[in-house]
Amino acid sequence: MSTEKILVTSALPYANGPIHLGHLSGAYLPADIYVRYQRLKGRDILFIGGSDEHGVPITISADKEHVSPKVIIDRYHELNKKAFEQFGMSFDIYSRTSLPIHHETSKEFFLEFYNRGILNKTKSLQFYDEKAKMFLPDRYVEGTCPNCGAEGARSDECENCGALYDPNSLKDPKSKITGQTPVLKETSHWFFPLGKYQEKLEKYVDEMNKKYGWKDNVLQYCRGWFKSGLQDRAVTRDLDWGIKVPVEGAEGKVLYVWFDAVLGYISATKELSIQLGKKDLWREYWQGKDTKYVAFIGKDNVVFHCIVFPAMLMAWNEGDKEKYILPQNVPANEFLNFEGKKFSKSRNWGIDVIDFLKLFPADSLRYALVSNLPETRDSDFQWKEFQARNNSELADILGNFINRTLTFVHKHFEGKVPQKVKLESIDEEMLKLIASYPAKVSALLERYKIKDSVQEVMNLARAANKYFNDSEPWKTVKADKEKCAATLYVSLQTIYTLAELLEPVIPFASGKIFKMLNAEKTLWDKCGEENLPAGHILNKPDILFVKIEDEVIEKQINSLGKAPGEEEKEDDSISIDDFLKAQLKVAKVISAENIPKSEKLLKLKVDLGNEERQIIAGIAKSYTPADILGKNVVIVANLKPAKLMGLESRGMVLAVETKDGKLNVLNVDDSVEKGARVR
Repeated sequence: MSTEKILVTSALPYANGPIHLGHLSGAYLPADIYVRYQRLKGRDILFIGGSDEHGVPITISADKEHVSPKVIIDRYHELNKKAFEQFGMSFDIYSRTSLPIHHETSKEFFLEFYNRGILNKTKSLQFYDEKAKMFLPDRYVEGTCPNCGAEGARSDECENCGALYDPNSLKDPKSKITGQTPVLKETSHWFFPLGKYQEKLEKYVDEMNKKYGWKDNVLQYCRGWFKSGLQDRAVTRDLDWGIKVPVEGAEGKVLYVWFDAVLGYISATKELSIQLGKKDLWREYWQGKDTKYVAFIGKDNVVFHCIVFPAMLMAWNEGDKEKYILPQNVPANEFLNFEGKKFSKSRNWGIDVIDFLKLFPADSLRYALVSNLPETRDSDFQWKEFQARNNSELADILGNFINRTLTFVHKHFEGKVPQKVKLESIDEEMLKLIASYPAKVSALLERYKIKDSVQEVMNLARAANKYFNDSEPWKTVKADKEKCAATLYVSLQTIYTLAELLEPVIPFASGKIFKMLNAEKTLWDKCGEENLPAGHILNKPDILFVKIEDEVIEKQINSLGKAPGEEEKEDDSISIDDFLKAQLKVAKVISAENIPKSEKLLKLKVDLGNEERQIIAGIAKSYTPADILGKNVVIVANLKPAKLMGLESRGMVLAVETKDGKLNVLNVDDSVEKGARVR
């Protein structure tokens, strides 16, 4: 058995805002699919993630809100962690670079380089705000580009034309803090000699590519940097927020975020080791010769993960301490745009993950994104395409095949896997096909061809539908029941194979399929075998994917580019007469219970004083039956009866949705009579 360990990292997102769909396509979904696949292969793997919580973007967000940086990072770390969990990311740990263990690790690297004389202390001119009494980072200075004349250029770079220049070349510079014209003032910083490692880095990239086949886009980025010549990079900067530089004469200086952020992978693994009660476990992955390290990132991070971080590890490894491994592969993706444009919070162009998942299932999003991954060039998220992927592929191709197979078995074979007495060539061919698929999909995933691997699995679902149709079990069930049994036997084995092959992509739906099959996952290489024996009892089928209606998608398209809430303001005004049509009444909850197979719904019985009613309320994620029992709630009493999960509901409980997505049911004190009208 292989002793190889696999270490996977995904780029640490800045904790200064919510993650959006572009982030998922770049660094996170491909990594999660790869990790889930490797776990099904039975391999020893760790998946490391976390928040990048230092640097100027954090302080800018804090300044805008007039709060401390800690308020910002606490808010967005928790928000993004929750979004990742709801999306199905399977990190072994999602850590933070503000933790003491990360500060200690970063200082250890700095001091190692400092004490060995690797770092160069250099004086330079930097903008200084005399009114604020502070040196200004690049993003805190704006002016006119000396190259193209564009306004709003940063102190050393113009986003409009891409020009890089010396800060004293910027025209009409202004401090973003005070609006004053800053002065250039001398300061000192420590620099890492990146150029010294260029030859080693070129050799490293070339060797990794020859052995493991790096993506062409990644190689081109690296070669572009090498062609320009690597320059020394400052590892410190004048800033209050960050990891304090641990040497004398460095007051008011912190480690540059590019230096400490990549070390967050190491510190997070250390933290995980402590959580598992194995303090030095991290060394087996970061310093073990048998570890394969794969870094999943977006293209904007190529330089840091293919050049800067490897150079830092090379520098460490030149010392007399235990050596670190370098990335074996960095399968960076290009960018995902949104309806033809870049994501833009200020223009309300795009959608954050946490908001998307309030509207649609995580698996529908995972499948749509992976089907359009920007693996070799930028791609585009389109609402209509998302709808089509969900409706035509997940619901019609995959879901329909599973549902009609299981329904047929329950109707004609007592819900048990039929005997395979009479296999014909069409059945044998289908069994051979599913047996070939684990290796076929595995070959693509091992080469990081994530999108192609998913397309292959969906091709199997298409083949399964064709097989079912060609076999015509609705006819053979009457004319030749043994032949019908063979068709359903093979179809059930195919469903099992699809459930496992799709687990890395749509894990929630995969879990539902295995529950319907009343079966457990096996190892990846065995999932194409006949895993469901004849006579095995199946559970009742359930709908995997609900189709998304046109009006739901049109609403999302129409909201693009408008201020939040603007689309509702166009038609949300009602008259007093409209309001009075709703009969809001006080009701006491006299019984409450969970509904089987539903995570969201509770079955309530309420007392309105002169009658009792049953209401199905979507509050189960915020309230247990015990929490709501006995409360006086407000209901809409004159709603038309509706059926939910096959149960009649006569009314609606009113609740407030909090910022974290939980529901807070409106309560009325006991002095108010049951049935009283709310006006």
